[in-house]
Formats: sequence, C-alpha cells, structure tokens
Amino acid sequence: MGLPDGLLREKIVLVNGGSQGVGAAIARAAAREGAVVAVTGRRTEPGEALATELASAGGEAMFVRADLADAEQAKAAVAEAVDAHGRIDCLVNSAGLTSRGTLLDTTPELFDAHIAINLKGPFFAMQAAVADMVARKAPGTIVNIITSSAHGGQPFLAPYVAAKAGLAGLTRNAAHAHRWDRIRINGLNIGWTATEGEDATQRAFHGAGDDWREQAAARLPMGKLGQPDEIADFVVFLLSDRSGVVTGSVIDWDQNVLGGLD
Repeated sequence: MGLPDGLLREKIVLVNGGSQGVGAAIARAAAREGAVVAVTGRRTEPGEALATELASAGGEAMFVRADLADAEQAKAAVAEAVDAHGRIDCLVNSAGLTSRGTLLDTTPELFDAHIAINLKGPFFAMQAAVADMVARKAPGTIVNIITSSAHGGQPFLAPYVAAKAGLAGLTRNAAHAHRWDRIRINGLNIGWTATEGEDATQRAFHGAGDDWREQAAARLPMGKLGQPDEIADFVVFLLSDRSGVVTGSVIDWDQNVLGGLD
C-alpha cells in the first residue's frame, strides 16, 4: 500500500526555525500535505514571505517572530500558535546554530549560544507543546532536527556537537516519558545539507567560493549534498500517522555510514 495524499490533513504544525533552509522546506511539505502551518524565525521578512507563499498556494499559514535562544520566546511561540488554532498536533524543532569552535578556542559565550539555540530552545518548545497535548488528552508528534555530527563530528564543531548530542538524548528521554500519552517524539540526524545557512557558514568560516557545493558533492558517495526537500518529505512521514508507533528513534539521515571504515 502506498502513502496516501494529505498525510497531515487538518493537522496544526508548528515549525521552529521554519523561515529558511530545512525548516522552510518542512513547512512547504507540511502545507502540501494538508496541514495548517505556523513557522517561527528571528527575521520577520523571510518568515512573512513564506507564510504568504503558502497561503497563496491555497494553504493556511502564519508567521511567529521568535528567537528560540530565549526559552520564554520558545514557549510563547507555542502559545501563540495554540491561541490562533486551538491546539498543536505536530512540532518540528529545526532552528540551529552552526558557528565554529574547537575544544580549545570555544568561549563560554559561544558555548552558551549553542546550548541556547540547539538544546534549550527545543527543550522548552517541547515542554509547551507536550503540555498542550497532555492537557487535551490528545496524541501528537514531534520531530527534532539534530545532526549526524552528534555522534562525534569534526574538531571545529565542539559546542555544536555538545548541544546537539544533548538534543538526541532529550529526544529519547521525552519519547520514553510521554509514550503512554501517545505523543511520539523522534529525531533526524541529518548530514551535510545544501541550505542558505550552510552557504553562509562555508563562506564565513572556510573561505568557500561560489562552486563549493559542486566541489563538496564530488567528494560525497551519492554525488550530491543532502537536499532540504527530501529531508522534509521524511519529516512529514514521521509526523504523520503513517509512521505508526515509532517513537524515541534518532535516525541517521546521511550517506556516510556510522562505524564504516575504508
């Protein structure tokens, strides 16, 4: 049996960090599958532009300006979506900070910034969303966008790895805690992905030129970087009822195999 159309029909989906990159792709895919979508982001212009795009395509969408590094704003974004639509059925935490730092040169300020965006924000967004679901005695689904680097990563990703590895553990902990509430919580360890944010990171920290994507793709087994729309389709599946009883899974979504050696 194939997957039906309208996997998220009439679901209320909140996508944190949804104004660009993987988050925006997830918002588009969710809207295409029938969801009412709310997206958060720090910058108003791209967030409102995306909401307008989704509405113009026949969907229902809203933008909530929020800095997920602030726990109170993370909780308030959930509350605003609930106020607007009466509930949240699905939450995606896709906001992320990827600025570089090693064990030796990471400052406390950089470390705190990574923890705030990559771990604390998702924690308190999940807290607020799960509280809404539990209060209504309703099932729900959550997907956290993590990273394959949570297994270890490169030396220059020390604070990023610390925060994202924490998010992987939190995903399993929360899934276990709320399985009897029928709230399913899963994570996706995505690999190197072609996004606007990655483009900025490669240029800022690695001196990349305009052809960095082509050069990177040539070094990868599948001959291409991860694509946001492909990740988005998989996230929609995990959010939907068609992913069945799966919870507490942190899935490696990458073309490099953990533990494999040449």
